[in-house]
Amino acid sequence: SETGLYVILGVAAVLLLWFLGTYNGFVRMRQHIRESWGDIDVQLKRRYDLIPNLVETVKGYARHERELLERLVAARARAAANHGPVASQEADERPVLQCLPQVTALKESYPELKADRNFLALQEELVDTEDRIAAARRFFNGNVRDFNSRCETVPSSIIAMMFGFRPESYWEVDEASQRERPDVRV
Repeated sequence: SETGLYVILGVAAVLLLWFLGTYNGFVRMRQHIRESWGDIDVQLKRRYDLIPNLVETVKGYARHERELLERLVAARARAAANHGPVASQEADERPVLQCLPQVTALKESYPELKADRNFLALQEELVDTEDRIAAARRFFNGNVRDFNSRCETVPSSIIAMMFGFRPESYWEVDEASQRERPDVRV
């Protein structure tokens, strides 16, 4: 029976190690999600910094587009001020994503805007930023997918329930037109 005791202690040790490893895995994955959201936040701030410059450049040429430019500035201000959960940020991003393509399309109505070096540089920065946001969103959603899978599969779901690890929200874009990067080519 000394052997039986060793077997029981061995099984208990293995279970304890599994338990600790699973718990620590959840903590690590949650940190990856937070870190990847931080990457998105940095790129969104970069976009927010570009918008006023783009608006000022366009204002000089497109004086009749005041309402659109004001909507973009207001949407940018709301989105930049939001530091809430993913769903809240996602909701505040929608108006920005709706206005940006309209503003950059103004170059068709104002040919002199096509020739403005500042406008062209801002468009290039915007394209680069949108690419970075898309990459950061994919990374974030991959981390969320892995975390959620772990929360929902047995036996790790038991640890998730015990310690309050809940599935996280993906950052998704609802409308098909918003799934595409703004076309800002000249």
